[in-house]
Amino acid sequence: MMSGDELTNLDREALIDLILALQVEVEALRLKLEKSQKPPTNSGNSSQPPSRDWKGNLPAQRKKRRHGPPLGHLKHDRKWVAQPDHVAEVKPRVCHVCQADLGQAGARLKDVNQITELPSAKAEVIEVRQYAVACPSCGQEQIGEPPAGLEMERTFGARLEATVVYYRQEQHISYARTEAALRNLHGVEISPGGIDRIMQRAARQGCEQVKPIEQELQQSAVIHSDETGSRVDGQNWWQWVFCSMTAVLHVIRFNRSADVIKDVMAGHEAEVWVSDCWPPQLKAPARQRQLCLAHQLRNLEAVVERYPLASWSRHMQVLFRYAIHLHHQRQQLRAQEFTQRVKRTESLLDKLLHRALDQPEAQKLQRRYQKYRHAVFLFLRRTDVSPTNNLSEQRLRPSVIHRKVTGGFRSGWGAQGYAALKSIIDTAALTGATPFDTIQSLFGVPSLPLKV
Repeated sequence: MMSGDELTNLDREALIDLILALQVEVEALRLKLEKSQKPPTNSGNSSQPPSRDWKGNLPAQRKKRRHGPPLGHLKHDRKWVAQPDHVAEVKPRVCHVCQADLGQAGARLKDVNQITELPSAKAEVIEVRQYAVACPSCGQEQIGEPPAGLEMERTFGARLEATVVYYRQEQHISYARTEAALRNLHGVEISPGGIDRIMQRAARQGCEQVKPIEQELQQSAVIHSDETGSRVDGQNWWQWVFCSMTAVLHVIRFNRSADVIKDVMAGHEAEVWVSDCWPPQLKAPARQRQLCLAHQLRNLEAVVERYPLASWSRHMQVLFRYAIHLHHQRQQLRAQEFTQRVKRTESLLDKLLHRALDQPEAQKLQRRYQKYRHAVFLFLRRTDVSPTNNLSEQRLRPSVIHRKVTGGFRSGWGAQGYAALKSIIDTAALTGATPFDTIQSLFGVPSLPLKV
């Protein structure tokens, strides 16, 4: 620190340089102070996933929780099967007192118990012998045609191939672990190359069946969309999902721009687009939009944590939560009462959007809601629109798990095949089909039971 005499002896240019240097240092210290005072980012105040939240240690003398069902919870026993596959009759054969034979004695049913067990999952080998027969009338040789599921070019049956794809696609099991599971559970020896060829066949079949899903989606009135990161051949790509009530489409592309949405929609325009505030999503071709209020509540929470005494962000949170609750109460309220509540909700929103604010973060959110005013409570004016984008986020969650478990895709075809299969599986799930049955349908008829 310089003394007063030292400062007095400095010339004008030296004083200017000193002041400029001090300004730079003060600004750096101010930014450092703001950063230290800013609440840490977590899943409650941002789009950060809960898996990345910092989890502190529980106190050593914490209050022990009561394990088991909550108080007053009704007991639920396992439902019995009306028609069991097997019945085991257990009767005493010899009297343990006098050793008399009880084989012909009458028996009274005392108790019944049902046990659920898995049969042996060992694979069975089918040898298909194709014969040729010369016609005794014309001499023309005729070759036997194997039925569906026993084609001569097959090496594995449809059910076995579907099991391989199910392990890889739905259970996120690596090639090595899939190989081990097939060997240990099913007694099947198959190389990673064999697994890879099965996955390629499934991918080709999946890509052929995606086109109808694209067409169904393009004709949908309300579309939900979201995106997440993906790793392809060591590069950062993006997995997009587009959902409606009748179709789910996954695509994996190398960019996160609006071009992806443009390619998927192929000139079509939706009535409503539901998404977060990522700029490409806000450019999607749609006549109306609905912002995801779950994202907005987290953004408002970040402002609340930064400025605890500021009321605007808290009031917006209360209003958004009330609107969501009102949406869920729609069927329980009379039409006139619901309309009146919607009008009051809209009026309160307009008042909050015109309130003078001091916090820069709150001003940013206020400007967003002013710009997209008609996209805030659209779900209160349409019964087919949701207040959140949870529909598409839920469809992406298994893919995030797949990325974390497997580390990503080693090739472009692997990524495209995964997206195609995911589209088919998720779309079929809307009609109640199971993932395994959907995958098995790609490979044709199972080889067992034999049909010859």
